Amino acid sequence: MSLLDIPDVFIGSTDDGHTFVILNRPIRDADRLLTYAGFLPREHHGRRLHLLPPGIAQDVHERAGVAMYGLLAHTHDLVDLSWTTRWSPDQPAGGPDLHFQVRDGTVAVTASTTAARLLLEQHGFVPTADGASYRTRDGLDERQLLSAVTAGEAHAYTHGLSARVHLGIPTPADIPASTRRRSAPATGPRITPSAPRRTR
Repeated sequence: MSLLDIPDVFIGSTDDGHTFVILNRPIRDADRLLTYAGFLPREHHGRRLHLLPPGIAQDVHERAGVAMYGLLAHTHDLVDLSWTTRWSPDQPAGGPDLHFQVRDGTVAVTASTTAARLLLEQHGFVPTADGASYRTRDGLDERQLLSAVTAGEAHAYTHGLSARVHLGIPTPADIPASTRRRSAPATGPRITPSAPRRTR
């Protein structure tokens, strides 16, 4: 299983700046919500996904926020690891404090500040032999890897640290095929409270 297959909704970015939304189960009104926000629907290697082409960071942030707000009315099983949607008017110049690199079932992280390094250690990341970066503990499955990345990224945000996650997907054509079995459409509406998109 890929990290992209785990939640109901996975939002990520390709290296060339596309933002994508993967739907791992049928969600009522998802196509309409995502199309309204500017995402283009497509079937791709057994996946139902929506693409937003590269654009101005603030515009991409706002479009993704509209999409997320609508989707959260139907599921809270949503993971957003896209770097293209991370925009804030007071975003510092320069590179991120934490840079996560996800590739082939591993997660490597570089930290540019002492606070970022301490945060990684708090979440169980261990330094590599050369001390230049951190990695997750051995033996983690894909769900645990996803949890480690999302927890570290969210914790960094609460401390005012910037984080960027690269999924190792160069272009939309490189988004991997789904390894999750398609489920049958939901027979009735799922009603859950909506929540606003967190601001960056």
